[in-house]
Amino acid sequence: MNGSLRSSDNVMDIRLKRGPAGLGFNIVGGVDLQYVVNDSGIYVSKIKEDGAAALDGRLQEGDKILAINGIQLKDMTHKAAVDIFRTAGEDVELRVLKNIPPHMNGPSDSQTEPHSSALCGSRCNGKVSPDEASDGFSCSAER
Repeated sequence: MNGSLRSSDNVMDIRLKRGPAGLGFNIVGGVDLQYVVNDSGIYVSKIKEDGAAALDGRLQEGDKILAINGIQLKDMTHKAAVDIFRTAGEDVELRVLKNIPPHMNGPSDSQTEPHSSALCGSRCNGKVSPDEASDGFSCSAER
């Protein structure tokens, strides 16, 4: 069963149970592939439809993953974060800094999906290879 404990206003612990398609989200970032300028954190780039994260509903694109099962992701390479996800087990606890969109007055322009410089399926087979669709790396979600 999925559940959460709120640690502060913007930090949330989210427990997910790995489903047939893994945890159901992609990540970007790391010290070697910064997604946010001057921030080497790991971020959620995409929530996969019908995956564990989408069904749970709390993890959102743009959220920063601070830890996986208590392992801090600070100052970690993208591949090292992928490896932690790959070996995290069936029940995974994520500590997440929620992405709080800036308050805007008036109409907003249509938002485009950010370019993912690196993708990682949450159920990786450990094979990380150049991603032809982006300028980073992709982690295969095959079992």
